[in-house]
Amino acid sequence: MADSPADRRLRLPGKVSLIIPVYNESENMPRVIPAARATLTELSDSFEIVLVDDGSTDATVAVARSEMGEQREHLRVVSHARKSGYGITVADGLRAAQGDWVAFVDGDGQFDPRDFRLLAERAEGADLVAGWRIHRADPWHRTVVSATFNLLVRLLYGISYRDLDCGFKLMRRELLAAASPILSRSALLNTELYFKSQRCGFVVRQVGITHHPRLAGVRSGGRLIPILRAVRELVRLRLELARSWHPPTAAASR
Repeated sequence: MADSPADRRLRLPGKVSLIIPVYNESENMPRVIPAARATLTELSDSFEIVLVDDGSTDATVAVARSEMGEQREHLRVVSHARKSGYGITVADGLRAAQGDWVAFVDGDGQFDPRDFRLLAERAEGADLVAGWRIHRADPWHRTVVSATFNLLVRLLYGISYRDLDCGFKLMRRELLAAASPILSRSALLNTELYFKSQRCGFVVRQVGITHHPRLAGVRSGGRLIPILRAVRELVRLRLELARSWHPPTAAASR
């Protein structure tokens, strides 16, 4: 039976790479991995999951491999000898990705990989499709921190997208190539992608998605020292971008 027009819109041309950064998320892998591989099978004829293990001390990698079942050959693992942090972990996954479309989602289960269907529906004619959390399922203080962070980014970087630090994105290979090298070593990687996309003239779309409470594992982020470090990084990265990064010639002519 032929695909319906709606089904064809959901199919992404070429190979899709999904990066999943993880640190001690063995309890969440039985939910995240099956949802990810089922969705990728629906979205593309060719896909890979790049699991970036940030020095986990539990069985995260073993559980992820087990949850891939007969599709285990579609899983690649990038391992850190010690914990390096979110930005480095996602950036290592982006560098390892081989797809024509590259996506990433946090491995803590607070985003449902099945929502990549919502991003795929908006992908035609776009270079970056990003999620924003309709309602953040976190303690109130993290919502306050996020709002403050977004305000500072708008002031310093001149970009006005919603929920800038949301780790749920789908992008074309061409955008990733233009944005490379990734300079941020923290969660500001998301801000950097938005900033470079805007400067290069790429088409960016955003889609509201559901954010779920963390059901297992240990929450990271939201502590005072990392927050202060992020503010310092916010200023440092903006200065570094002004000094050392300019849109590639091909992107600048878009």
